[in-house]
Amino acid sequence: MFRIGWRGVKLSRKVTNAAASAQTQRRYSADVCAQERSLFGLLFDIDGVLVRGRTPIPAAKQCFRNLVDGDGKYKVPVVFVTNAGNSLRETKAEQLSHLLEVEVSPDQVVLSHSPLRVFTQFHDLCVLVSGQGPVVEVAHNVGFKNVVTIDMLREANPLLDVVDHNRRPKDMIPPSKNLPPIDAVVLFGEPVRWETNLQLITDVLLTNGRPGNPVTSLHYPHIPVLACNMDLQWMAEAKNPRFGHGMFLVCLESIYKKITGCELKYEALIGKPSVVTYNYAELLIRKQAEKLGWTRPVERLYAIGDNPMADIYGANLYNRYLKAMRLTRAQAQAQGGSPGQLSGDLHCEASDDAKRSGRVMVGGSFDHSLPEGCGSILVCTGVYNRDLPSDPEQTVTEQQIFHGHRDFRFDPSLTQPSFVVHDVWDGVELVFQLEGWSLQ
Repeated sequence: MFRIGWRGVKLSRKVTNAAASAQTQRRYSADVCAQERSLFGLLFDIDGVLVRGRTPIPAAKQCFRNLVDGDGKYKVPVVFVTNAGNSLRETKAEQLSHLLEVEVSPDQVVLSHSPLRVFTQFHDLCVLVSGQGPVVEVAHNVGFKNVVTIDMLREANPLLDVVDHNRRPKDMIPPSKNLPPIDAVVLFGEPVRWETNLQLITDVLLTNGRPGNPVTSLHYPHIPVLACNMDLQWMAEAKNPRFGHGMFLVCLESIYKKITGCELKYEALIGKPSVVTYNYAELLIRKQAEKLGWTRPVERLYAIGDNPMADIYGANLYNRYLKAMRLTRAQAQAQGGSPGQLSGDLHCEASDDAKRSGRVMVGGSFDHSLPEGCGSILVCTGVYNRDLPSDPEQTVTEQQIFHGHRDFRFDPSLTQPSFVVHDVWDGVELVFQLEGWSLQ
């Protein structure tokens, strides 16, 4: 049985029917006024939860029709947290509005690269960016001022990209063009030509940001690398998961170690399951609550996803972080500190994984009341689509193969969801019944 410590309610891990399960839970009176209700927010993954590729999952539309009132206003704060990173959040919000048939604002969208906005120490550096889509616009949008793309780099150094024979220089060797030295590498998402990106990124790391120069010695530690989206796989229209950016990172890490004998190091790993991403999402939840006119803090968050190693691991890791923060605050205040005196960015000490998630903690100060916890809800419409096990003691993700990122220690307990439901509609219905709210 799973105990939600911040509610004192016991539930089975396996919730095969949300409505039936919720009948066993403590219910609130139907006439509970809004001022007395518990306040919560919802974090939605997108791929595998709301859509499969470009096709909406039928339950998603039903779900969001009930999440808004007659005027299209959300009943609770809603934020979409996705590891996709090949677009601007304005574009993603427009797509979601069309697919779900409700208004979604850019302020409700957290893409894998969104938390880079707070990594201001890198914004003035010359950065090499890798990915696809409008990468220059995305980079500028999150704060980077001096951007070099892979295409700019290969055009300036035409002898570097030679795997594809058709792209090799013909006849005369064109001269190299001068580009500024590269100070850092930002990996937004999986690129189109993996061989080109792997070659040129490796060149940049081996030459300390000057890929046109010969490698004369090992520069280690190498220049900073920031990576967004660690998903090994993701779910589209195909019957089986597809390679994600995490797979590209595996290739880059293996190549760098094979050549140098050293581990590739990351300045930050951003996107689910990193704590910094959930901190950023909680910041947006607070802003959504303010727009709804809520005057009390959000007490709980519920994260709904389809990937045990990204969505569930991340939500549980963030829940662990919240508990550590509450303990730290209580200890500090017991020693005579006040919220005003104790404000400032705090780094989570809950686990090594949390510390690796990024060096900046957004919304982790003493300036506001953090949620009491974050529940994790696993749906069966995406990466995790196995029939629900009948044995209540059987764990959801019993497997020996670790699909998480290299730098995240495998803690099986963090892959275990608070609840398992069929689809997003069942998940939202369960949350509302647990919290004593009506979806009608």
